[in-house]
Amino acid sequence: MHLLSASCLGALLTAIIYQVSGLETVIGLYGETLEVPCNKGAAKPKDFFITKWKYDKGAGNSGDLLVQQNDLNVTIAASTEYKGRVSMAENSSLLISAAKLSDQKTFTCMVVAGGDITEYPVNVLIHKAPSGLEISEKAEELEIGKLTKLGNCSAQAANPAANIIWFKNRKPLVADGKAIVIHASVQVDPITGLSTTSSTLQYSAEKGDTDAQFTCGTEHAVGAEQVSSPVTFTVTYPTENISLRVISEGPLTEGDNVTLKCVADGNPAPTSFDFHIKGEVVKVENSDTYTLTDVTRDTTGEYKCALTGDAKLEASTNITINYLDMNLSLSGKILKNAGEALALTLQVNASGEPKVSWSKGHVKIDKQPNFDKLTYSDSGYYECKVAMGSLRQKASFELVVKGAPVISQLSKQRSGKYKVLICEAEGSPKPAVSWSVNGTSPDETFVNGKITHRIFVEPTANLTVSCTVYNELGQDTKAINVSSLLGENVRMDKQDQSDDSDKTKLVVGIVVGLLLATVVIGAVVYMKKSKQGSWKTGEKENGSSEEEKKLEEKVEENSQKAEV
Repeated sequence: MHLLSASCLGALLTAIIYQVSGLETVIGLYGETLEVPCNKGAAKPKDFFITKWKYDKGAGNSGDLLVQQNDLNVTIAASTEYKGRVSMAENSSLLISAAKLSDQKTFTCMVVAGGDITEYPVNVLIHKAPSGLEISEKAEELEIGKLTKLGNCSAQAANPAANIIWFKNRKPLVADGKAIVIHASVQVDPITGLSTTSSTLQYSAEKGDTDAQFTCGTEHAVGAEQVSSPVTFTVTYPTENISLRVISEGPLTEGDNVTLKCVADGNPAPTSFDFHIKGEVVKVENSDTYTLTDVTRDTTGEYKCALTGDAKLEASTNITINYLDMNLSLSGKILKNAGEALALTLQVNASGEPKVSWSKGHVKIDKQPNFDKLTYSDSGYYECKVAMGSLRQKASFELVVKGAPVISQLSKQRSGKYKVLICEAEGSPKPAVSWSVNGTSPDETFVNGKITHRIFVEPTANLTVSCTVYNELGQDTKAINVSSLLGENVRMDKQDQSDDSDKTKLVVGIVVGLLLATVVIGAVVYMKKSKQGSWKTGEKENGSSEEEKKLEEKVEENSQKAEV
């Protein structure tokens, strides 16, 4: 206003209408350039004469900042507070650099255009996000059921003051005055005017908080939400429950080492336990395990553990040691005589139900062998196996049934030009075989005390051949008649000649009979023709019907002879 002459200003004040617009609010960021729009950023009117910026100094006073007349250069009229920090944009907006909290006031843009003077007041607010967010003064540990100061969260140098929220596993904690207590305070920097918010969390922990992550975050008008780095705490609580475990793997068997582990749910875990071992109390310190070495079936039973000094917290478990014993009444090599009896017994002592299997000569058999009356076929290698779970036992014996050899059969067969003599006998040890004649291509088998011996002979005369079998226990002999191959061939030739003669006689008889039958049939035909001739002439035929009948009977008789 001081740029106008007094006479002009007086004329304008008598001619114009004074207008004031509604109050507008602009938010600027702390430390950055603030733009305050004139008339909400509208373009300058074509007939504008003067644009002037001023600010409210309080107590009804105002201070000038900038003035521009027509399109002339902007004149700076700012005092020391804004000197060097203010300028005017092309659209008449006020630009304030390095915004600070003292800039929170009302700035007014006055425009003189045509015959009007219009003012556009703008309220300015300066915001600043917190510069740091962290949890400090952290507790060393949390105790279940005890309200403990968990930590302090600070949001520094903000405007307006930040609001702090506590989180557990990303879920907000709401103060209830009992298990969750939150105290917040705000301090304002006397120089900058910025606020620092501090929030203290008191928390009563639960067992599930052992691995819980605690954070704090801010809600602010400027910028994104900020969250501190997570922190965790050791949660302590007394032992309420105890258990006793067997940590050895698999079914327990004799000779194993068995480890007992006493488990308590307290934190920190107890370090001293009392183990009750077969009526004896063994105190273990700085460990929660006790090992039973080289256990036996007598180790089976109930075992207990308890906290040292607190017998009420006690746990127990049962241990079963598996075992398997077998006793076979026979072993090694056994020699017995054929026909005798042999007792075989198997005794099994086990902690469970065992499975028994038998084999002879490594071939499985269905059941335990019975030797009420031994035979040579009972000889062999026997093995018994007993199994229960992972436990295995086995025993074996070899049975040899012996006896003096006895010939069961002596036989002969013909094979081409040879006679095959077969001697079969039973005995053990294996008998030797001898013949009273020399033979060729001897062949012999011996299975389960049975021997079969064959020889080939070519007898030229009738013989009596004997077979002798013998071993260290005795011998046996049998004989068989063997006919000459030559005599058998002569008899076969005579038989063949007799057969040929009989066949010749039969053929001759058939031919003669057929000739006689032909002659008789011819005579009958001739007589019938002669009879027909007499009838035609009316003469009586010689002979009678009786003679014809006799003749026919004779022909039939001759025919039968011819067939024979």
